[in-house]
Amino acid sequence: MERILTYFPDMEPEQIDQFMHLENLYQDWNVKINVVSRKDIDEIYMRHVLHSLGIAKVQQFKPGSSILDVGTGGGFPGVPLAILFPEVEFHLVDSIGKKIKVVDEVVAGLGLKNVKTTNDRVENVNGNYDFIVSRAVAQMETFVRWVRPRIAKKNKHELKNGVLYLKGGDLAEELAIYKTA
Repeated sequence: MERILTYFPDMEPEQIDQFMHLENLYQDWNVKINVVSRKDIDEIYMRHVLHSLGIAKVQQFKPGSSILDVGTGGGFPGVPLAILFPEVEFHLVDSIGKKIKVVDEVVAGLGLKNVKTTNDRVENVNGNYDFIVSRAVAQMETFVRWVRPRIAKKNKHELKNGVLYLKGGDLAEELAIYKTA
């Protein structure tokens, strides 16, 4: 939690309380339904929360923006971003019902009013979003094909609407198809 405060020192007391409460909620739910790797649960702030908040270092979402989190799993990156940006609407989607159940309970436990969840595949989700976020649910080309129709045309931010995708490893081959001449 200290690291989060180091990188995001301007949070309101309610946001700090929500981040503090996050760990207990996930630990309690993870015993019942495994949504965070058992080896990672004790490092949830570093491996999941702070990783998710990395998006906020690239893009500060403006109030009234809409963000789609595809393949949210246990609510990452959507839940930490929803805490950090309380005036932004987040739609968290996952095709696995038990994961969405945990996310619903975490969202309720934190009192987040800016989060909507859907148990479905992204291809079946309607709506347009300023940004689509995710943590490595598919190869980039496949992911972009799934989400491109859901990217809003009108930009609200300096950074053009699109995908903010958290993925590790060597991405040179995956990204080669997007290089322009």
